[in-house]
Amino acid sequence: MKNMIRKRLPFLFMSLFLIPPLFSGAQKTKSINDLELQFRKWLQEEVVYIITPKEKEVFLQLESDRERNLFIEAFWKQRDSDPETPKNEFKEEHYRRINYANQYLGKDSPGPGWRSDMGRVYIILGEPKSIDKFENITEVRPTIIWFYEGMADYGLPSAFNVVFYKKDMGGEYVLYSPIQAGPQNLLYNYEGDPTDYLTAYSKLMDIEPQIAGVSLSLITGEATTGLTPSLASDILIASKIPSAPYKKVNDDYAEKLLRYKDIVEVEYTANYIDCDYSVRAIQDKSGTFFVHYLIEPKRLSLGQVQDKYRTNLDINGLISDAQGNTVYQFEKKIPLEINQEQLSKIKAKLFSFQDMFPLVEGNYRLNLIMKNTVSKEFTSFDAEVKIPATSALQMSPLLLANRKVIDSDSPAKNKPFRFGDIRLVPSPRNDFFSEDNLYLFFQVYGLTQDLKENGSLEFSIYKGEEKIYSRIKGLKDYPDLTYFLEEYSLAHTPPADYVVKVSLLDPEKNEVLAGQANFFVTPTGYLPRPWILSLPAPASDDPVSINILGNELLNKKDVQGGKSLLEKAYRRDPSSAKLAYDFCRALMEAKEYAKVKEVALPFAQAQETYEFLAILGQSCQALGDLAEAISYYKGYLHYYGTNINILNYIGDCYYQLGSKDEALVAWQKSLELNPKQEKIRKLVDSLKKKE
Repeated sequence: MKNMIRKRLPFLFMSLFLIPPLFSGAQKTKSINDLELQFRKWLQEEVVYIITPKEKEVFLQLESDRERNLFIEAFWKQRDSDPETPKNEFKEEHYRRINYANQYLGKDSPGPGWRSDMGRVYIILGEPKSIDKFENITEVRPTIIWFYEGMADYGLPSAFNVVFYKKDMGGEYVLYSPIQAGPQNLLYNYEGDPTDYLTAYSKLMDIEPQIAGVSLSLITGEATTGLTPSLASDILIASKIPSAPYKKVNDDYAEKLLRYKDIVEVEYTANYIDCDYSVRAIQDKSGTFFVHYLIEPKRLSLGQVQDKYRTNLDINGLISDAQGNTVYQFEKKIPLEINQEQLSKIKAKLFSFQDMFPLVEGNYRLNLIMKNTVSKEFTSFDAEVKIPATSALQMSPLLLANRKVIDSDSPAKNKPFRFGDIRLVPSPRNDFFSEDNLYLFFQVYGLTQDLKENGSLEFSIYKGEEKIYSRIKGLKDYPDLTYFLEEYSLAHTPPADYVVKVSLLDPEKNEVLAGQANFFVTPTGYLPRPWILSLPAPASDDPVSINILGNELLNKKDVQGGKSLLEKAYRRDPSSAKLAYDFCRALMEAKEYAKVKEVALPFAQAQETYEFLAILGQSCQALGDLAEAISYYKGYLHYYGTNINILNYIGDCYYQLGSKDEALVAWQKSLELNPKQEKIRKLVDSLKKKE
């Protein structure tokens, strides 16, 4: 029985400290016909013309009415033109258009007005600037012309017409296409050549020039070559008008809602806001890699309390490996308070949160969620992170910054995007003013001695295919090869898109490595620079940083590597319960149970460090000190309350000691909490049969 318990210990131990996954897996798509009537009606009738394909796809993957209601709330919030007011102007206008279409449009249609061509265009584009009706011309079919202008933001021409005509006598008004129908179909009893647009057009000009003017092109001012129908007009009504509702909607929120619906509180779920972000893995002089990141939400909402403006940010980050296993997970709660004067300085600016953390070698995915606990809004990003093996020759991704700050404060602390005394201010969009300097940061790992002495770096800037700047500098001219920082003035660089390239050249000037990054220069005064909230972080030799790296290795199943670093952190600060506890976890993994007792016992005897009781119980149980293990387990239950795993451990210990009645009590209590424990149930049944 003792051997059986030892084999079970690792599984039971891990179940105590297992961190639940943050993110759920793939979702199953439902059929529209499987939806409840209210949601089917909403999808197929109310928003059928304005919902994006991605939004529809996500909606059909939701699993409950609660989720669908949250989605609908988020759907309208994303379209609200003024989120600060209680009224959603877009939503009200949309339903007004539906009601108008049902009441006044499509009267000759077999179905409701929203289904008619007129209803569809009206719901998408709204009220025309002008309407011209031609319904009583003997030789011309009833025709209505709607004129629109000022909708270029929606990807539409600056001025255009939408034409409806009655294709069949007594039928409904349908959309007119210059290519599909042509001027011939606007005339009654036209008997000419169906491909002779000129004749039909000329006849329309004689009867009604305004109809003739839109018969070949719907786009105001478009020249029609040789009086042939306009292809652009056909694209307008077939593609551009139907897709116009998508132009001002960033539907990424739908995917975020689907992904985070199980882990973000209900009140946040409908309040996703978009963000920009940047992530860089940078090695410091000690050789430790830190992940520097920034996140810039599109807005930061503040609550007012008297003359103060406040919010609380809750940052949750998860680093996982290629198999989805958690390597590092963190949470930070950041209260933020500013006064009226500070608000006036920053209210027109973006907000940039910057932070950093150490990470061991490997390829990972970073998932980060930022929650605003005052406004109940959240934003997030996912990014690939690579911590390379520095023995191989390679170049880091280029980091571009628009500002350099001399920052010598708190040298014992790290700061995001600070290297020595220099702190860079990058933009996740790589945007610059013409009067900015471009700061270029990168690292090269695995340099050979020959390259250090005789190699060089070439810096080039391209505008399209044209190289507008080039400079070569020898590596021996750099006093420090830990990192490279170059500065380039954009004073004579006109607004445009550019590419900066860095090439590592061997002694013969052959390119060995290269990296590049896109950036753009914009006219002065166009870009608001953000205000920055930057959190300092422990240095690489700080026990906190060492502890994080040790836990990462432990989570990657590198028990010896993790134990070594966790012991190093503990030795640096043996009074820290957190460092001692993590070291004990590593010792348990390494099956060094006596060492666990040595480290944990002083903390278990101290007040308010009761978490050590469980791990002491497990180490004693593994060593065969069963009565001592029971005493620690009972102490744990006395402080923390009922715990299934601890009850099972107690049952195991009592059973080995021959106290079968006490074992039965413990296991029965465990089954009351979770009846689906088949192994425990079999043990209980076996003991009951022997009574």
